[in-house]
Amino acid sequence: MRKRSAGPIPHPVDFSYIWGDALPELDRMAPDLRIINLETSVTNSEDFWREKGINYRMSPENFPCISAAGIDYCSLSNNHVLDWGYQGLEDTLAVLRRAGVGFSGAGCNTEEARSPAILTVAGKGRVVINSFGTESSGIPLRWAAGKDRPGVNLLQDLTLDTARQIGNDISSYKKQGDIVALSIHWGGNWGYPIPDNHIRFAHNLIDYAGVDLIHGHSSHHFKSVEIYRNKLILYGCGDFLNDYEGISGYELFRGDLGLMYFAEIDPRTGNLISLQMTPTRIRNMRVNRAGPEDIKWMEEVLDRECKKFGPGVILNENGMLVLK
Repeated sequence: MRKRSAGPIPHPVDFSYIWGDALPELDRMAPDLRIINLETSVTNSEDFWREKGINYRMSPENFPCISAAGIDYCSLSNNHVLDWGYQGLEDTLAVLRRAGVGFSGAGCNTEEARSPAILTVAGKGRVVINSFGTESSGIPLRWAAGKDRPGVNLLQDLTLDTARQIGNDISSYKKQGDIVALSIHWGGNWGYPIPDNHIRFAHNLIDYAGVDLIHGHSSHHFKSVEIYRNKLILYGCGDFLNDYEGISGYELFRGDLGLMYFAEIDPRTGNLISLQMTPTRIRNMRVNRAGPEDIKWMEEVLDRECKKFGPGVILNENGMLVLK
C-alpha cells in the first residue's frame, strides 16, 4: 500500500499546530525578538500574477498561525509577496498592521518599502531592521516599489556604492546603541556555494554601512554561516516551515530539515556573543525536533560549509549545533 504524503488534513487543528516542537523551544530559549521571512501573500485576492506560475497565499483568517508563535517581525522583500497582485500586497500589509507585527521590505510606495522596522527590547535598547530583495531570488523587476506604485524594496545591484547608500540611509534613523539587522532575499533555491558578490556585499554592509547582523534567505535549505569582524552573517537560513512534503526532487539537499537560529548579540557593540542552532524537521505540516540520524547529517554538512569561512560546527551537550 502506497503511503500517502499529501492531501486534505483529516481533522481540524488549532493555530499553534504548525509550530509543533518549536514552541517549547522558543519558551526554553526565550529570545528577545522572533524574526521570520514571510514568503507568501496574506489575502483572499483572486488577482494572481499570471506570469509567475507558482502563486502562494494564506487566508487572513489563518494569520493567528503567525501570532501563535509570538512573531515580532516579518521580512516581506521576497518573490511571493505580490503573487496575488497589488491588492494581495495591500491586504498583507493591513493584516500585519492589525496584528501589531513589525515588517519592512514592501509597501504602498518606495518610501514605505524602504522604511525600516524599529523594535524595542525592554531594558536593552532598539533593533533596527530592514529588508531587501534581489532579482537573483526570482523577484520580477516589475515588482520594485515606485513613487506611486506598491512593491518591494528591490536592490538594483550588490556593489560597494549600493552598500554605502544603504549606510547613508541607516545613518538617518540609527541612534547610539541601536543594533542594525538587514534581511536579504537573494540567490537561487538550491545549492551550497555562496556567490562571490554575496560575500563581498555582506562584508561591505558590515564595513561601510554599520550593519551588525545579516539574515539571508531564499534557498530551500540551510547554507553556511560566517562570522566576519565579530558580526553574524547567515547566508541562507533555509525553509523553516512549508507545505512541500510529498513533492519529489532535490532530496539530496534535505529541504525538510531546518534550523532555529538563536543569536546572542552584545547590545553595546553589535558583536556576536554566541550562536546556537536547534535542528528541526518538517513532517505532517509541522515543525518537529530532528532525529539523531538527521542531526548527524546536518552537523556534517554545516560543518563542511562553515569551514569554508572559518570555524566549523559541532553538536553540544544540549543537542544544539554551535560554532567550534
